[in-house]
Formats: sequence, structure tokens, C-alpha cells
Amino acid sequence: MAVLDLVQEVLAGQDPAGLLPARQQMALSLGWHIVLASFGVAFPAMIFVAHWRGVYRDDANALTLAQRWAKVSAVLFAIGAVSGTVLSFEMGLLWPGLMGPFGDVLGLPFAFEGLSFFTEAIFLGIYLYGWGRMPPRLHLLMILPMAVAGVVGTYCVVAVNAWMNMPVGFAIEGGEVVDIRPWEVLFNPGAILQFAHMWVAAYMVVGFLVAGVYAAGMLRGRRNRHHRLGFTMAFVFASVAAVIQPFVGHLLGLRIATRQPAKLAAFELATTTESPSPLRLGGLLVDGEVRYSLDIPYLGSIIARNSFTKPVVGLDEIPVADQPPINITHVAFQTMVGIGTLLAVAVVVYWFARWRGWDLLANRWMLRAAVAAGPLALIALEAGWIATEVGRQPWVVYDVLRTADAAGDNPDLWILLVATTILYTALTIGAITVLRSMSRRWRAGEEDLPSPYGPELQEPGVDERPVGS
Repeated sequence: MAVLDLVQEVLAGQDPAGLLPARQQMALSLGWHIVLASFGVAFPAMIFVAHWRGVYRDDANALTLAQRWAKVSAVLFAIGAVSGTVLSFEMGLLWPGLMGPFGDVLGLPFAFEGLSFFTEAIFLGIYLYGWGRMPPRLHLLMILPMAVAGVVGTYCVVAVNAWMNMPVGFAIEGGEVVDIRPWEVLFNPGAILQFAHMWVAAYMVVGFLVAGVYAAGMLRGRRNRHHRLGFTMAFVFASVAAVIQPFVGHLLGLRIATRQPAKLAAFELATTTESPSPLRLGGLLVDGEVRYSLDIPYLGSIIARNSFTKPVVGLDEIPVADQPPINITHVAFQTMVGIGTLLAVAVVVYWFARWRGWDLLANRWMLRAAVAAGPLALIALEAGWIATEVGRQPWVVYDVLRTADAAGDNPDLWILLVATTILYTALTIGAITVLRSMSRRWRAGEEDLPSPYGPELQEPGVDERPVGS
């Protein structure tokens, strides 16, 4: 029997036993791993700028930042390797109906992601152990392959997700997946914009989180140049990303309007097709009616369709079986947009005030806001992925394969979910413990932390010359 026919043999009106635990575990794994993936994308660039400043401007504080950030990056990379390995097994274990027929279609981007991971690991190791052992400028260049590999690996994973939203690169004949064109999958129409959205989001998350660490230090009285420079460098990255993100998101939203009207209808809580469509702030769908919302006329069409008159397709034109969970999708989307807008406005106000000569780093309320910006950016990231993934339902491959048909019928997946939850809890506790220990020892004056962060130098290395030599 054809593979697709086999995976679609689900009892009428009955979900497979593995569907709910598979969904819960995928949500847990992706929601946890995406934070580490953000550091893999953004942290190398931040380290590069700090190290460049240290070498070429003879800035000892910047060089210290680069060295410390690299050691933090190593800890996060090691933990991400564990969660990434879990994810790689989960794809086939949780979704046999997807990976069985479409494994060959998705093989190329996953292969490149694996190669990128090993490349990043190799150059991260060279960079970590190169301190005091390599010429400064050559040592600086070791960050570039690490940064490129992190970006390429993330792009490959996002390309797979974009393919799920806009599937290309194959044909189905007689229930079989044939005519596979892997390069079309890797560079599918949605990949570039969706990756750009994720790429910028990573800089927001990492930039605001790192800046928040130094803001918290300044709130505790540590207002030396090290903390001010650490805050400013991270905040610059976050600020640029926060200002760019609304424009990238707008372009991505325009494509959703034509490719996934059900998702857009849920985003906008559009129960009926209106021309022009209003923008609904807040609101929930209760018994088929929109309640608790503030409607702004015309703005829905302007934002979602770049038009004063084009409508947002209403849910009344979409079969109930093809509609996503409306309230979850809508609330997640508005949470992402609301926080993103708030952060964009906040950074514009900050830099305007700084341009006017105000020393905001002396203001405790500003520092508290900077500390809060990191968790807010993280919430926006998670909300964005919830909106993307839940909004695609009931399809795992849009308009081709339903999520229920992709899941297996193994009720024991609940045991795996419990085990994964315990693993991620242990990893989280371990990461916090190690990073706090490193922070305390740095504050105590220890710079060359012993193994596993790197071997101690036995004799002065060839490159223990002044910075910039």
C-alpha cells in the first residue's frame, strides 16, 4: 500500500494515541531549544565586535567581555548540543507519518544543519583554546566561521519550517512522494523572510538578555566601565534589531495573507470578511462572537494587506476543519506584536535621550526597564513561534498532510514526555548553576577559569603580547 495511504489510515473522528503527547513534547523541546539557538545565531557576532574593539582599539575591557562571553557561549553550546540531539530523534519518533514519506525531501537541509553544527563546534573550540596561543588578529578571525556556521545551521532548520508552511520540491503520484527537488526545499519561497524574522529576533533576545545582566549589576552598584561597556554593546545590537523587526514582520505578514488565509484570520480575529478590515486589539472569540476587543477601522487592511480596501479573509469562508485554534493563535500573535512594538519604541526613546545628553545609566528606573526587556523579548520570541506553529494547524505540511495523520499511535509517548521534562529541568538547573558560579568567580578576580572552560597555561605563550600587537 502507498505510504501516504498508510499514514492516513486513522479511525474516523478519532485522533491517534500519540498525537497529544507528541504535540506537548514538540512544544517543550522547540520552546526550550529556540533560546539556545538564538545565542548560537547572535552571540558570535557580539563576541566578534567586542574582540575587534579589544584588538584594534587596545580596549582591555572589550577584550575581557569577548573572553567571558565566549566561555558563556561554550556552556550554552554544550547544553544546546544535548537538546538539539533530542530534537533530531523526536522528528522521526513523534512524527512517523511526516518523516516516513517526506524524509528524503527534508534530508538536505537537515544534513547541512548537521555539518554547520560540527563546524561551529570546531571553531568555537579553536577560539576558546586560542587565547594566549595565537596571534591576536588570526585569533579574531576564528570567530567568523563560527558565526557563519551558526547562521547557516539556523537557516536550514527555519527553511524546513518554512517548507511546512509553503511546501515545494516534490510531487505526489499514486500516493507516493516522487520528483524530489531538495534545493527547492532549502530555498523555498518562505525561507528567506521567515529566517530574517528569526535572525533579527535572536539579536533582540540575546542583546536584551545580555544588556539586562549588566543593568542588574549596575543596580547592585557595579557601575564601572566594564559594566557600562557590556551593557552598551549588547544594547546596540538589541536596539538595531528591535527597530528593524516590525518591518521584517510586516513583509512576512503580507505573504501569509495570500498563502495561509486561515492563519491570518486567526491573527486578526476576523470572523467575517470585511472591506476594509479593522485592526482588533485584544479580544477573544467566545461562542462565535468577538468580545473584549478594541477595533480600529481601516488599519487591519493597511497593516495586513498594504491597502485601504483589501479585506482580511474571514473565518466564515474557511471550513471549520481547516481552522486553527483561534484564541491561542490570536493571543500569541498580539503578544508578539505588542511586546515588539513596546521594545522598538523604548529603544528609540533611549537613544534619543542619550543623544540629548542624558545619562540614563544613572537612572534606576531605566536600569530596571532594561532588566525587564530581556524576559519580554524572550516571551515575544516564544509567542511568535506559538503563533506560527499553532496557526498552521490542523496541517503539519500545509494543505498536504494533517498533523493527526503525521502522528503515531503509541500511547507510551507520555513516558518520553516525562523523561524529556526531567532532562530539560536538569539542564536548566545545571546551566544556571554553572553560569552563576562563573559570574561569582569573575567578580572575585578570577579570569582564567580552570577546566572544563580551558586548560591552564603552563608557560607564557607566544601571544602574551600587549593587546593589538
